This record gives sequence, C-alpha cells and structure tokens, in this order.
Amino acid sequence: MSAIGRTLSVLTRVAGSEFIGRMGLRRPAQELASRAVRGGVALGEAATRGFQALSGLTEPARLSTPKARDRFDLIATDEQVMIRSSAARVASDHFRPAAMGASEACSAPAEVMAKVEELGLTHYAIPEALGGAGNESSPVTGAIVAETLAHGDMGLSLAALSPVGVVNTLVRWGSASQQATYLPAFLEQGGLPAALALMEPQPLADPFSVRTRATPARSGFVLRGKKTLVPLAETAKLFLVSARVEGNRIELFLVERDAPGVSIQPAPAMGLRAASLGCLELADVQVGASALLGEGRAGAFYEELIDRARVGWCALATGTAQAVLDYVVEYCNGRTAFGEPITNRQAVAFIIADIAIELESMRLLTQRAASRAEQGLSFHREAYLARVFAAERATQIGTNGVQLLGGHGYVKEHPVERWYRDLTAVGLMEGGFVV
Repeated sequence: MSAIGRTLSVLTRVAGSEFIGRMGLRRPAQELASRAVRGGVALGEAATRGFQALSGLTEPARLSTPKARDRFDLIATDEQVMIRSSAARVASDHFRPAAMGASEACSAPAEVMAKVEELGLTHYAIPEALGGAGNESSPVTGAIVAETLAHGDMGLSLAALSPVGVVNTLVRWGSASQQATYLPAFLEQGGLPAALALMEPQPLADPFSVRTRATPARSGFVLRGKKTLVPLAETAKLFLVSARVEGNRIELFLVERDAPGVSIQPAPAMGLRAASLGCLELADVQVGASALLGEGRAGAFYEELIDRARVGWCALATGTAQAVLDYVVEYCNGRTAFGEPITNRQAVAFIIADIAIELESMRLLTQRAASRAEQGLSFHREAYLARVFAAERATQIGTNGVQLLGGHGYVKEHPVERWYRDLTAVGLMEGGFVV
C-alpha cells in the first residue's frame, strides 16, 4: 500500500467511527479526510496531461470482492454513512443552486465539479497498487453515492460520475498496460474527463444493437460509426466505445479524444442537459491492438457492464424521485385551498402516497441488484427488474410531481419540470455510470 493510500484508509476509518460520532467530531473528521484526498491527488499530479504509463505493473490490479452474505442487509457501514453525508452536502450546497444555470448552459460549472473532486470518488475506485486508496469493490456504495448526488441534480450527477464509471470498468476488466497507462491520469489535479460511448442514433435504445464496426488492420483496428447521447462529449479526453468486430461480437475500445478521425458535435437533449451530451463520430479512427479493452475479453463481460450501468441509472432515478417527493410534500403542505392545505384532499394525498411507495420500491430493487453484484453473485435478473420498474415509475413520479404543482409545475421557477425531463431519460439511456 502506498503512503497516501495508508493515510486515506486510516482517516476514512477514523472519520466513520462511532466514537467520533458520539463526540460530535464527525464533520471535522470528514473535512480532514477530504483535505487529505485533495492533498494526495495534488502530490500525484503529472507535469502534463499526456498519458504517462506507470512502470512496474505486470498484472492487472483488481479490487477485492466482499464475501457473500446470508441475508440482504440494508444497514449502511460507517464508511458509507460518511461518504453519503459528504455527497449530500455537495448535492444540497452546490448541485441544487447551480442546477438551473447548468441546464441552460448545457455544461457543468468547473467550480461545482471541483467540489465533487473533493469527495475523492475516483481515488477510492482505484486500487492502491496504482496509487489510489481502493481495497474492495462496492457497487452498493456506488449506488448510494449516485442516489445522494442525484437528489441535487441528475444531470450534474451524471457529469460527475461518468469518469468514475470509466475507472470502474478499467479496474474490473482492463489489462495491466491499460490500467498503467490511463488510471494514473484520473488521480491528477482536476481528474480526467472520460465517458462511456455505447448508444447509437436509432429509434430504439438497445446497447446490443451496435452498428459501429471495428475492422482489423495491420497495426490494430479501424473504427467507423457514430455514438450519441455521450456524457461530457465536449470535454472528455478518453472514451470507451462499443463496436462490433469479426465474429459479430461486441468489444470495447479505448479511444483518445485527439485521435485522428474523432469528431464531436454537441447534441443537447430534453433532459440531463448539464451532462453536456453530444455525438461522437468515428471516421476511420485507427487504434492499436492495445486499445481493445481487456485484450479482447469484452464479449464475455459486456452484458455485465450493461447490467452494472443500469443499476447506476436506477440509483440516479431514485435520488431524483426522492427530490420530487420532498419538494411536493413541502409545496402541498404550504399551499391552501378552501382554508386548508391541499394535502388534506384525498386526491392529492393518495398521489403523494403512491410516489412514496414507488420510490421505496425503486430503492429496494436497486439496492438488491447492487448488493448481489457486490458479492459476486448473479444479478442480471435483479438489474433487469430494477431497470424496468424504474423506467416506468420514475417517469410517472416526474409526471405526478408536475401535476401536483399545477401551473407552477410547468414553469422553470420550480425545479420539478427539470426533474421530470431528467427522469424520462431513465428508460432510454445506456452507459453513463457503472457501479
């Protein structure tokens, strides 16, 4: 373990301990850990942004998988409580105030993203052998973070978590050379903007219907195709692109932004506008054989990648749906008609109750899928159930939120109309954040 990794590991355990909580020192301890992350990241900053390969890594570095448990346990660990508290402050203090401006500008403010960097999400996702502070893979923690941040804004959350999804993919399936080349750049000051590029411009969103082709060439592959709704399209320096190869199997390729033939066009959508969605066009882009993720094993884990991304989307939907519920309860309790709050009317109260029931169902289905993924158990069925339910009910929750506010639900003065637009993306988007 590196010195930085040891320090961060100790600070994390201390900040999350019950004793610190009883003494009322939780907030100072968390801020100390946050400063340590920023200091550790600064120490690891490279002189240039170019990808400088880490020497001495002969085998891929993986995070360990926790042992399978006999029961489904929803009690958060001390570390999860700490990171949820830190993420909640970012969501309420920075995401929520900046959300409207970011949506209109179709970009995430740099100062807001800097606050996300202080959480050290990529640092804890990278194994200690590569300079990070990660020990165990925890999709449950990832789902908690995604839900908590999305309570502030889903678009900004996607912008913040897109690089973490690329890191998780490289750590889980990347080769030693790929990890050594790209992962250290995520630890630099400012991080490395990166994104998964899986969706293509076709009527039905299907990550398994891939038209982008990777043709074998003498020095590697030639990529041809177009990807759409790619997060951070205008700022990302690295993309993980899905493409079909010989044998009709789907593989993932590491494509750098400055590669000849790569072009980006902004493509703002109905929702998630703060995530800077855009189109990635690949016109005879030549990549080396080393760009093939996991040395050609993506066909074996591509379905799992999609399942993990769908769990991430369900977590984002849960956080935004919680924001809708919190907002409409306060609004309806404060709005009076015929001398009493409108929540006294059964028609209003029943809709709010339905939102709460559906929200808890989304959360439980998401956490169950994440828990099985964390323990190394099969979770395809659980991820499918969570995605189907979230795709249907999240949109309905957004619709009900707008309806409960009446005319106010249609104007930008209230955030519910933005949440409605964001929630409609849950049944359409693929990729994004991989837990």
